[in-house]
Amino acid sequence: MKWNLAGHDWAAALLKEHIARGQVRHAYLFSGPPGVGRRSLALRFAQALNCPQAPHPGEPCGTCRTCRQFERQQHPDLSIVQAEGGSREIRIDQIRALQHRLALAPYEARFRIGLLLHFQDANANAQNALLKTLEEAPEKVILLLTADTPEGLLPTIASRCEILRLRPLPVEEAVRFLASLKGMDPAQATRLAHLSSGRVGYARRLQEDPGELARRGETLSKLLELLETPIRRRFEYADRLTREWGKGRENLYQAMQVWLSAWRDILLCASGSSAPLVNIEREPELRALAGNLELPAVRKIVADLEAGLEKLEANANPRLLAEILFLGMPRIN
Repeated sequence: MKWNLAGHDWAAALLKEHIARGQVRHAYLFSGPPGVGRRSLALRFAQALNCPQAPHPGEPCGTCRTCRQFERQQHPDLSIVQAEGGSREIRIDQIRALQHRLALAPYEARFRIGLLLHFQDANANAQNALLKTLEEAPEKVILLLTADTPEGLLPTIASRCEILRLRPLPVEEAVRFLASLKGMDPAQATRLAHLSSGRVGYARRLQEDPGELARRGETLSKLLELLETPIRRRFEYADRLTREWGKGRENLYQAMQVWLSAWRDILLCASGSSAPLVNIEREPELRALAGNLELPAVRKIVADLEAGLEKLEANANPRLLAEILFLGMPRIN
């Protein structure tokens, strides 16, 4: 079985070499934007480390019970840590529970695997708690961390891991890969490759969840509609978007991701760039908007949205933030 990870052949080759030479590190950090394939690479590595029927070192068979359990994230020697229970944060008690499990000998696999997903969500106490395990990893334990960037973690965490930086595919390559998948027609492959900016994991998630794709389209349509309305209508939408207790922050975060993709497309159009757009199905409308706006104004909106996402993650008031962002967007007549 090949690792079958689009665009990450170099990473698979490196990890296979570590296994074949008996030079497996005690901790790896897979970084890159969400949907680029960090989790898939980590799980394939876990399979390769533990497959009892591997035809060659570093190549899991993919069909044995061990491989199937790791693929489904259900193996007894696999411990997964991520933000849970509606929290956006990995807490210290989760790290302590992981350390307790990792102190035990493997149940049936060669290694116990600790998979820590989106570890940039770990608070400082949780990251500091993990340091002891990184410095004195138990025998037969491999830690696999995923994060957006190594710079989002404590330097002492990143310095103790083998770092593999994963990048999206060029959009043209992503189109070809997606078009080769079962159930994916060329038009859909093209649209999803652009929407995901070459992150094939995210593209496949959109394919498997038509509801998410529809919600994304509705959010973009609403933004374009609001650009033609007075500020009162925008504030009413901000209230509806953020009103629901416990979900307002997440609703705004998802909406802002769509808004940012649209305004970046408008920026590309306004600047005359040949870089591929994300929202290609709305290209005529976005180009029309770009023709009515000054380039510095578009740049400022993009910068405001990028800063707004950071403020939202730092617990800014969602409704107030949405209103401020809408105030900064022009009214298009």
